Amino acid sequence: MNIKQRIDELVSMINQANEDYHTKDQPTMSDFEYDRLLKELIELENTYPEYKSNDSPTLKIGGVVLDGFKKVTHQVPMMSLSNVFNEDELRAFDERIRKVVKDFSYVSELKIDGLAVSLIYKKGKFTQAATRGNGTIGEDVTENVRTIKSLPLTLNEEIDIEVRGEIFMPHKSFKKANEERLNNNEPLFANPRNAAAGTIRQLDSKIVSKRNLDLFVYTIVNANDYVNTQAEALDFLKKLGFKVNPNHALLHDLDTLISKIKDYDVLRKTLPYDTDGVVIKVNAFDLYDFIGYTAKSPKWATAYKFEAEKMETVLKNITFQIGRTGVVTPVAELEPVFISGSQVARATLHNEDYIKAKDIRIGDYVLVHKAGEIIPEVISVIKEKRKDQKPFIMIDTCPVCGSHLERKQGEADYFCVNLECPGKNMNQLIHFASRVAMDIDTLGEKVVEVLHDLGYVSQIPDIYKLHAYKEPLKDLPGFGDKKIDKLLEAIENSKKQPLEKLIFGLGIKHVGQKVAKTLVKHYPTIDSLIEATYDDLLSIHEIGEMIAQSITSYFKEPKHIEMIEELKSLGLTMETEIRETLDHEFNGKTLVLTGKLETFSRDQAQAIIEKLGGKVASSVSSKTDYVVAGEDAGSKLKKALELNITVLTEEAFKVKIDGLY
Repeated sequence: MNIKQRIDELVSMINQANEDYHTKDQPTMSDFEYDRLLKELIELENTYPEYKSNDSPTLKIGGVVLDGFKKVTHQVPMMSLSNVFNEDELRAFDERIRKVVKDFSYVSELKIDGLAVSLIYKKGKFTQAATRGNGTIGEDVTENVRTIKSLPLTLNEEIDIEVRGEIFMPHKSFKKANEERLNNNEPLFANPRNAAAGTIRQLDSKIVSKRNLDLFVYTIVNANDYVNTQAEALDFLKKLGFKVNPNHALLHDLDTLISKIKDYDVLRKTLPYDTDGVVIKVNAFDLYDFIGYTAKSPKWATAYKFEAEKMETVLKNITFQIGRTGVVTPVAELEPVFISGSQVARATLHNEDYIKAKDIRIGDYVLVHKAGEIIPEVISVIKEKRKDQKPFIMIDTCPVCGSHLERKQGEADYFCVNLECPGKNMNQLIHFASRVAMDIDTLGEKVVEVLHDLGYVSQIPDIYKLHAYKEPLKDLPGFGDKKIDKLLEAIENSKKQPLEKLIFGLGIKHVGQKVAKTLVKHYPTIDSLIEATYDDLLSIHEIGEMIAQSITSYFKEPKHIEMIEELKSLGLTMETEIRETLDHEFNGKTLVLTGKLETFSRDQAQAIIEKLGGKVASSVSSKTDYVVAGEDAGSKLKKALELNITVLTEEAFKVKIDGLY
């Protein structure tokens, strides 16, 4: 067997293994054997690149780094679906169809909670993937989608076809991705859908490959060129080699459909991925034009949305946790219960007023859900099951240090005012080291907890003295020479972080990233900020009474001044560079960003505007000079038009900032 034959054999074996494992869910090869064959193929392709095929499975490990995403115009728009939320609305949907056609059936399919994608194949070869975008124009994400293991790079027939599906992140991949982000001290993904959307827009396809996204394909563009019904379309997609969700059914009457939806509502709690409803389509394609379309969606299909899952459990205890600003938050300790894909044993109770308004007591049977499908929350008490539980009484001392708690007039939260509270200090350290603050790589939450418990770091300046513990650190599990060197190097590098990052990292109450940026524009040194009076701060347009009071109170504390002086001596940046004002039409102007921008994140657009001497405001007023309007711009755009303010589309904005993105 020659080299070319061996490469072709390996490609065939690995592609078949990918299809068996990721598409058919019937693995036929061990992980060890798969990795061995893939390694051999990579080595052969690197040595003999002329023999590398377009459908090589090595393309799924990524490696392409893009500068950005090209725009793609969908030849057939990707329309959205209307929604129904209960049985009555579903019956009304059915009645509207029956006024037009009498004899028809439905196909029901689980609605996967991910992001829509359109896939184009030429002569059976994968050539392009594009996001939905605004339905007419999306983004070319071909190289990233290519890394998805369940995507066939070559179909079982040499045909030209465009199909559409849903990219999603399975629960297992989501958990792994968040564990990695936690270890890297990065913000956690809120949910699998956000994780999938953020992953598919990565510019480095290797990162996408590592996140292990998945894909279900559910429709064919111009499907009646190939088949006659949606049920036939799903079968044809499977025949071509696509992964199709197995949870679909052909149903001949409404009552059977309603029963099937109830079955799906039970089933979804056991699935390894998120689904938020059921897509319902009339089966026969030749009825679609009779039934018709609205401007946004077809009348022959809809999405039945599941109600947010609520589960009953017992509230065993109410404990209290302390945040970096000293806020003490009550937490419900629950009898563990499975909700929306994960086991929940703790849930937020927000504050004293929330508990008393709902009359929540220890020992109660309660209903719990995930607020926004993310944060577990106690929503109500099943009072008919209550026996002799005692009413809740808020604690008056800190659960960590025992200091007296204060609740200021007009605020719902209690605070620990002890500046040396260990619980508060540990959370301050975690915040200070986080990516959005001083960005100290490898000094994540778990590492901070270990170092804090050992007494190596208890205050912020201790971070910069950690080199003194280099030898003892080597005795800790997981702390090898490389990790310690990387940690100490990251700590040293953080000294160069700009003043705005330091101010935010200090954890001053009500001072977020945006306020910190505003402060350094008016106070370019830490000393000038320390000396600022309440009235000085209040004169800044973006600073209100609460923030001004918080800043002045912070710098009145001798402990805080001592800490800053110590950080000065340790070499941290205490002043900001005076930036040259650019000669640009945004200089001195106020802009408002609204809607979704395709090319930039909101932070990127704001940074560009500020670089050009402009200011970004959160609301539109007569003082606004420009409004930059992206997709789905709402009330801010409407107000801008009413006030006759100049509105820039994203393309117009890009023209004005030419060369700066």
